[in-house]
Amino acid sequence: MRQVKVVIIDDHVMVREGIKQLLEIDGDIVVVGEAGDGEEGIKLLETLKPDVVLLDINMPKMNGLEVLEELKMRKLNYRVLILTIHNEVEYLVKAVEIGVDGYVLKDSELAVLKKAIFSINEGKTYIQPSLTPLLKAKLDQMKETKEEGLTKREIEVLKLIARGMYNKEIADELIISEKTVKNHISNIFRKIDVTDRTQAAIFAIKHSYVEI
Repeated sequence: MRQVKVVIIDDHVMVREGIKQLLEIDGDIVVVGEAGDGEEGIKLLETLKPDVVLLDINMPKMNGLEVLEELKMRKLNYRVLILTIHNEVEYLVKAVEIGVDGYVLKDSELAVLKKAIFSINEGKTYIQPSLTPLLKAKLDQMKETKEEGLTKREIEVLKLIARGMYNKEIADELIISEKTVKNHISNIFRKIDVTDRTQAAIFAIKHSYVEI
């Protein structure tokens, strides 16, 4: 089996060295680089091109979530595993929203960390099992908050937006005027906090209004 190449971005030298030694024990993972802050980490990734990035959250210059956002913005498709002391669900939700591949706590066993690395290297997502119920509960709560106030008609319009229909097509389908459709769309965008039809369609799919 080919070794998984890993870069560790963490501002604590002893943490980096400890993780490196643990990961390399069996020879199936090799740490090809280390960085002590977010900015240094991004520069390192541009040259080393690892399979997996282990990323801390609290760091100087750029924190882990900012690094993750930067990587996504630049379309640098490294598999990213956040390894943090933070078990607060808000950090996890933010990381998931940005597009993290994995999230593991630093007090986890080595077996959990390695499983996470191998899983995301294979293209899967890995959230530490103990955090999954917290994440689900928070996402459900956010869903309820965002959906609050959507009328039955607005939900119908949202479903048709997700199907790719234009305003005139929606108007014909629901037997209402295009002006009324525009008003509904403005209200939907405001209530679910999106700015365009693509985001609205993603919201509809994510919250099971339509199936893909």
